[in-house]
Amino acid sequence: MDLSPEVNPVSKADRDAEFTQFARQAQTSLLRTAWLLTGSTGAAAELVQAALVKTYVAWPKIRAGGAMAYSRRILTNHRVDASLTRREIVTDTLPERVTPVSTAIDDRDEIHRWLAGLPDAQRRVVVLCFCSDMSERDTAEALNISVGAVKSLGSRGLAALRKVAHERRASEHETTVERTPR
Repeated sequence: MDLSPEVNPVSKADRDAEFTQFARQAQTSLLRTAWLLTGSTGAAAELVQAALVKTYVAWPKIRAGGAMAYSRRILTNHRVDASLTRREIVTDTLPERVTPVSTAIDDRDEIHRWLAGLPDAQRRVVVLCFCSDMSERDTAEALNISVGAVKSLGSRGLAALRKVAHERRASEHETTVERTPR
């Protein structure tokens, strides 16, 4: 019986190089997902950093090809943990806009406000499925929920977003009609 310690054929330097390459490739996608979950560039960067730190710690245990799914799951779980300690104020009404949406920044801000109006579970599913192009199965795995729950949450989230978009269009139409001289 051999009781000698198990020798890992991959050196720490090789593991670090492999993780660094992964982090560089995954960073843009993770940042986009984190921004959609938080609405803040700074908070998104912190969220991605926390997810990558946890991914690095688990790197030797992560299955080949599973690093991105693992990182996204850590990212969304960390976001949930953070939101439990920091309460967000969610309102039923969107703030009035003084100027029309005209730039990409305004569009991003508006998208985040719409997403922020969704319950956390719906927001995570909508972001992962429709903004990060993950399949329902991958989303379910990342969030540790069933595929049926992903379908249900996604459907309800999209319905809520459609309602907000419809109300906005109706409001813009009313404003246009009021401004039209008679």
